[in-house]
Amino acid sequence: MKLLIKNGMVIDPGQKFESRADVLVVDGKIAEVKPGIAAAGAQVIEASGKMVVPGLIDIHTHLREPGHEEAETIASGTRAAAHGGITTILCMPNTHPPIDNAPAVEFILLKAQKEGIVNVFPIGCVTKGSMGEELAEIGVLKRTGVVAISDDGNPVMNSQVMRRALQYAKMFKLPVISHCEDRNLTKNGVMNAGYTSTSLGLRGIPRQGEEVMVSRDIMLAELTGGFLHIAHVSTAGSVDLIRQAKKKNIQVTAETCPHYFTLTDDVVKNYDTNTKMSPPLRGAADVAAIKEGLRDGTIDCICTDHAPHTEEGKNKEYDLAPFGIIGLETMLGLVVTELIETKVLSWSEAIAKMTILPATLFNLAGRGTFKIGYHADITIIDPKKEYAYTAADFKSKSKNSPFIGRVLRGFPEITIVGGTVVWPAPMKP
Repeated sequence: MKLLIKNGMVIDPGQKFESRADVLVVDGKIAEVKPGIAAAGAQVIEASGKMVVPGLIDIHTHLREPGHEEAETIASGTRAAAHGGITTILCMPNTHPPIDNAPAVEFILLKAQKEGIVNVFPIGCVTKGSMGEELAEIGVLKRTGVVAISDDGNPVMNSQVMRRALQYAKMFKLPVISHCEDRNLTKNGVMNAGYTSTSLGLRGIPRQGEEVMVSRDIMLAELTGGFLHIAHVSTAGSVDLIRQAKKKNIQVTAETCPHYFTLTDDVVKNYDTNTKMSPPLRGAADVAAIKEGLRDGTIDCICTDHAPHTEEGKNKEYDLAPFGIIGLETMLGLVVTELIETKVLSWSEAIAKMTILPATLFNLAGRGTFKIGYHADITIIDPKKEYAYTAADFKSKSKNSPFIGRVLRGFPEITIVGGTVVWPAPMKP
């Protein structure tokens, strides 16, 4: 089967290519990228005025299956991803039961193959049951198909356990994704500690609860030579610690999420539980630091930390509601609106943080760029189209987003996975 995407502005940071061109796909693989391609018998997508980029990759997604299918499933989560222009997702292991053994990994892979419409790569647990006490069988997890390990949702509080995790994961060339939170400092907190939390009468989570663990894990990465990846960076102090670690050539990378470069803790003032997340929204200085960290390369990747919860779950007092928001369907629009349109990042720089950089860091072979022979995962974007999602527009089973009704630019018009259009609808042969 042939698919020809005509006359789009092709942006491929992995090949340092940015020009008006055509993209030819043959049998699910990239066959040619250049202007004026003629391909007899190919299905044609006219992309004039559109951006054609490698399929977006989200390295931090919670699919909730198994265990909490009322909030999300692999089927619904992958459809939400496709709706957001995302062709590959890495799913976190804090399911019930956790992804800490081979059968759990095999379950995810089989369900994704049968019911998913985008690529799904599982992340395994660092410790058994994500309890932070005994290492999971990291070698077995790697052989079964995980691309990283993490106890995300739970920090690995024991420094010796984290040290051993970095040492063992290094043997298998696996990144260790760290949820940096000192639970002794953050216990019972529900939002950023500061003026707003005090005025609202809500228990605060100090920035140091994140930064202490970022510092510890950087030191452990230096000690072990392991590959450390810092999840959902939210504070100016964390950005600075990571920046200094990179200057020392410590093997550390980092990610952040759109809510951390878009919102401050001021939005909590109406007690909307869709503003409750972990780590929490911080202050304006932190938002500015996150943007600078993205601009100067300290923060390597942009991801969602897509964390679905049911309406019943979120419809509680702020203290009692669970942490987390959905993000698969708003990531691209927020990146375009908050980073590209405001000149924080160029199109190429922003797309790199959602394509070639995550593909390289997590060894997603054959993805993230339009190299000939690579998987034809492609996102076509209307860069000028403005839109505002209602709750009904989301394809996720959950609707817990603080961005409902927010006007965004940069619409993910068509999502292609392995040469097949999966959004807005599969193309007929």
